[in-house]
Amino acid sequence: ISSYNWDEPCGQFYLLDRGPEGVAPPPPPQDRRGWARSYGGVDAGNMLLQLTVQGTSREAVVLKGLYVRVVSRKAPLPWSAYLMGNGCGSSIVPQTFASDLDTGHPIMTPVPGTRGDRTIPAEPFPYKVSSEDVEVFNLDMKAGGYDVSWYLELKWSSGGREGMLRIDDHGKPFRTSGMRGRPMYTYGNDEVKWEPYQAG
Repeated sequence: ISSYNWDEPCGQFYLLDRGPEGVAPPPPPQDRRGWARSYGGVDAGNMLLQLTVQGTSREAVVLKGLYVRVVSRKAPLPWSAYLMGNGCGSSIVPQTFASDLDTGHPIMTPVPGTRGDRTIPAEPFPYKVSSEDVEVFNLDMKAGGYDVSWYLELKWSSGGREGMLRIDDHGKPFRTSGMRGRPMYTYGNDEVKWEPYQAG
């Protein structure tokens, strides 16, 4: 995993089990995940993972598919949501996939991208990588109505060998929770403090 928010510095929500008076100001983007973890926070709504895949030799490796494995699905956390910066939106780049973690069997769906004024069609698997040929995948993992623990499996083959590579959060499943109806806060629009956030 090369990024936990490929849309930075654009906003990402974290759910924290505390009110705004007990939450420090948000840190710079590179420290936000650690900041949220220090409060026991959980990614909320969308988790924007960036996956970089590179072969270990010049021999081509065919990436056959990327699969979502749900470990658990529970009611969404009843915590407050905190926005880490807002006010921007960027175009989607090629090799972007999205998945709805609320569905019974989530799948990775290719999403069209843009490059300048040109639309880039969605490209499904397979892809090829080697030590000199890298692929970067932007993954938009969405949870609206559940608290979902999950990981990914990347199916590959090379030179008659094949396998499945597990992709997780440093040995643990990723966790993403819906935040519908939860109190939402943003920092310092009018004053230097957490203020109620109104989604536009």
